[in-house]
Amino acid sequence: MEVRLAVLPDDAAGIAAIDTTVQTTNVLAASVGLHGVVLRATPQTVTKRFAIDDLSAPDRPWTTGWVVVDDAQIIGFAAVGFQAWNRRLVLWHFYVDAGRRGQGLGRRLMAAVLEEARVAGARHVWLETSNQNLPGVAAYQALGFALSGLDLTLYDGTRSEGEFALFFSRPI
Repeated sequence: MEVRLAVLPDDAAGIAAIDTTVQTTNVLAASVGLHGVVLRATPQTVTKRFAIDDLSAPDRPWTTGWVVVDDAQIIGFAAVGFQAWNRRLVLWHFYVDAGRRGQGLGRRLMAAVLEEARVAGARHVWLETSNQNLPGVAAYQALGFALSGLDLTLYDGTRSEGEFALFFSRPI
């Protein structure tokens, strides 16, 4: 098993074949009050598949990607882009195939991301995910990320209408 730089377009079909499905029986709900927002886990069964739909887009926001390869099959993918103005490395994609989670592959991918952040001189790695991705939230927290914000309207008018965005960051 190896983690290596993604090579496009050669790796595109393998990356697109990663099962990004997340299943959960709880989502985060937000209660907005005068003095802030309270998040709480709420029972709701959700199966959600995250799209990796920008592999051939000339205007994609990320510049560097990595794949995890096992026996010639791509089973993980991460992609980042550096924002010079605030020295932030944005994590645009971070997926391990559903059938291969819990084996430390995410940690191996994140090690590549963090090394890229160090080399780029980033101050933080930053990401966005959905309130319906509680397994992802737990994984990001286990990888050293902390909640840094949310947007209750980011997905309005999209196929994810009704969800809201959670932002996480990890200092370098």
